[in-house]
Amino acid sequence: MLTYVLKRILSTVPVMAIVAVLVFMLLRLAPGDPAAVIAGDYATAEDVERIRTQLGLNDPIPVQLWHWLVQLASGDLGTAIFSKKSVVELIGQRIEPTLLLSLCTIVFAVAVAVPLGTIAAWKSGSIIDRIVMLFSVGGFSVPVFVLAYCLIYVLAMWLKILPVQGYKSPFDHGLLTFLRHMVLPVLALSVIFIALIARMTRASVMEVLEEDYVRTARAKGQSEWKILIHHALRNAAVPIVTVIGVGIALLIGGVVVTESVFNIPGLGRLVLDAVLARDYPVIQGLILFFSFIYILINLIIDLSYTLFDPRIRY
Repeated sequence: MLTYVLKRILSTVPVMAIVAVLVFMLLRLAPGDPAAVIAGDYATAEDVERIRTQLGLNDPIPVQLWHWLVQLASGDLGTAIFSKKSVVELIGQRIEPTLLLSLCTIVFAVAVAVPLGTIAAWKSGSIIDRIVMLFSVGGFSVPVFVLAYCLIYVLAMWLKILPVQGYKSPFDHGLLTFLRHMVLPVLALSVIFIALIARMTRASVMEVLEEDYVRTARAKGQSEWKILIHHALRNAAVPIVTVIGVGIALLIGGVVVTESVFNIPGLGRLVLDAVLARDYPVIQGLILFFSFIYILINLIIDLSYTLFDPRIRY
């Protein structure tokens, strides 16, 4: 077991290194001159050249990469060009809304999707199954921002039961106020996540329900709920957990749109502002941060497989 865990942890190191190099190269090869953007529309060629020298953009790409990797190894993601703040400091200031929004979305999506998919598999071919599948197709089809604006119109502007936009920290304004501001963004962000997990849960549980040990459990007189929970759902857990990890990528992309629509001052808004300003250090730091988070989540999911299937330990 310990050997398996160590191998999985060590395997993430080269992945993180490759991601760091790719992030650096993609931004450097992108069209446009960040020095010209920083200098402004009325800057002279001398001003642009001076800024390029200050940023080290005149150095060869390998030299720039080496300097950035050395800086990264020390835990320094650089300094924002416009605000002159450390990228680590900017991430620290914005991480709370994004972290809580993502956590609420994941918990809500899993709590809704897994029972829906399990019931759909149990009642395969029934009206319940068809409703769940219709919801899954619709969840994949509707863009996050469209659903977000529809929720704002119905629940905030028409019924006036929820706030339209904004974020209230649970540490400063209380849990109830925080939850009221989280309902709309969580609903908008979780629909596609619920659709993905529900479809995979249905397919996995249906496959397990056809196994011989399930028929044996039924022959012994065990209740359907016990069969679903203790036999079907547990043995179908590995692909379900896998798709939850895959859905984290959708979640990261949806956070940018959701925070922009609901005016949440999180990392998603910071990404958008940095892209519009062509603030290379902030963009690099955020992409790298999101990539490392995704790699870490996949590592945790890989290690969790051993809880559902003991054979993986060996």
